[in-house]
Parts: sequence; C-alpha cells; structure tokens
Amino acid sequence: RPFDLRWLYWEGETKLLDEKRADYFPQIFDGNYFLFTTGRTRKPVIEPAVCVMELNDLNFMDSGARGIPLYLAKSKQTLFDAENSIVPNLSEAAAEYLETVSGEASDLFFHSLAILHSTEYRKEHESALRQNFPRIPLPRTKEDLIASANLGKRIAALLDTEKQVSGVTVGKIDERLRSVGVAAHTEGKQFQDDDFAVTAGWGHAGKDGVTMPAKGRYNTREAEIKSLGEQTFDIFINEFAYWRNVPEKVWNYYIGGYQVIKKWLSYREIELLGRPLTLDEITEVTNMIRRISAIILLENDLNENYRKIKADFYQQ
Repeated sequence: RPFDLRWLYWEGETKLLDEKRADYFPQIFDGNYFLFTTGRTRKPVIEPAVCVMELNDLNFMDSGARGIPLYLAKSKQTLFDAENSIVPNLSEAAAEYLETVSGEASDLFFHSLAILHSTEYRKEHESALRQNFPRIPLPRTKEDLIASANLGKRIAALLDTEKQVSGVTVGKIDERLRSVGVAAHTEGKQFQDDDFAVTAGWGHAGKDGVTMPAKGRYNTREAEIKSLGEQTFDIFINEFAYWRNVPEKVWNYYIGGYQVIKKWLSYREIELLGRPLTLDEITEVTNMIRRISAIILLENDLNENYRKIKADFYQQ
C-alpha cells in the first residue's frame, strides 16, 4: 500500500486470499514501474495515480484500480524466441508519438505521472476522470517531454519508500522540511527503547480481526509552514511521545484510497502489533511526513507544467 510495505505469501495456483492475478506477477521485475489509477471512482475527490515497483494490492486504490506497466515481460512463444524479452508497453499511437519527438517510453510514463499529479488537471477533467481512464496531453517538443518526465521521476522517487531522496530523507534536508514530523517528548526527555508503544487509540480489531481505524490523539495549532496548510498537528504515539509539526495538508493527504499517515498508525497499536515501534519505524514515519510534504510543495511546478503543455500540445 502507499508508503507501507508488508510481507505477503503469494500463491500462484490457488485462490488463497483473492484472485491470484497470474498475468500480473510476472511483470514485477527490477526496473519496471507500474502506474496505478482507476477508470471510474466512487470517491468524492479524484486522487492522483500511484507509481509503484513492488507487488501491489490491486484493490488498494479502488475496486476498479488497474496497473499500467512501463515494460512488459514477454515469455518464450516459439522455438526461435529468446527465453524472455522485455518490451516497452506502448500502443501504436504512443510509439508513433515518441518517434516523432525522439523520446523514450520512460519519458512518456513519467510525464503521465506528472500530469496526473497536477491538481489543476484533475480539477479541470474531474467529470471525464470519473467516466474513463484519463487522457493525457502530450508535449509537442522533446525538451518539454523530458522536463515533464523529470517532475514525474521526482514524484516516483518520493512515493518509493525503498529509495532514499536527497534533501528529503538523506543528506542536507531541505530547510522547509527540517522541522516537519520530528519525534519529540512532551517533557523534553531522551527516549528509551520501549518508549514508542502506540497507545493513543489509532486503531482496534474489528470483526474477524479486521483492523479498524480510530480517532487517535493529536493537538492542533497554527501552521509553521503556511504553504502546507493553515494548521499543523502534533500526532501522539502515547501519552508523552509524538511527532511534532505534521502540517494540515500532509495529515489530510489521501492516496490509494486512504488517509496515509493515519492508516499506517491504525495497524501499529500495541494491542494489534504486539510490540512497541522501533526507532527505525519512528524515523520511517518522519520520512513519510517529509516525502508527502515534498510532494505537496511540488504542486505549483506540476500545475505550471500542465498549463505549459496544455497551451502547446502535440496533435497527431
């Protein structure tokens, strides 16, 4: 799920959990990306597409979610075929476009991700997005395609918890992100190993053991970074440990059908998890908060990119 990797036993022969999706599993390989989106959605707000590289829950976004791979693994069909071949997942029209502008399949893939993360694009095309898979305007020049693709690659890196992002999770942290989501103690004390038990009421076991999210505990105060909302939250782990300064837009960020940070916490209540969080997990949440902040801070660039392409787009 978004920002939350878990181990799962996948059975390719029987219906262990759900349909096995045997055509999906072979497409998970190093270097392949999937763009997950929906053809129709029942949600009140159109969410951006999600870019993933790991095996993904096909219902994590909506029951109509579909994964569109960058590449396809073709198995051997005849005696003369190579054992396996990797080919770009392109329609004839897409291949013709890329030939015209001298672009690569990956450029088109990440350009699409950038456009789908533009709030202006999703607002302008909300009705169409509710009816069918989204139509993406194409840059007329190679330069514009690459510029847009670079924005998409930035989004993909921020969504990938297995990849460190300079200025966000490693290196010299962006000045706007340094104070965001830092673990703190209400009395200013140093933390001990067992201080991170989640007892603030973020989740509980429902019927048949299904985890149900709950209200939890947080404080609200005036925002420290106005571009990330008018308010900020202190999100409590227990009675004394909390993540300080989780901006309003970050706390209320939905992708994949879930309020990301709250969903993550709901599964980690000590009664469900059976142990306190580790320091690595505490740091992971800080990084998650910073990743989402960085995505939101790209909003103006993403919208400007969409406006530029919309004003001068490729026509076949």
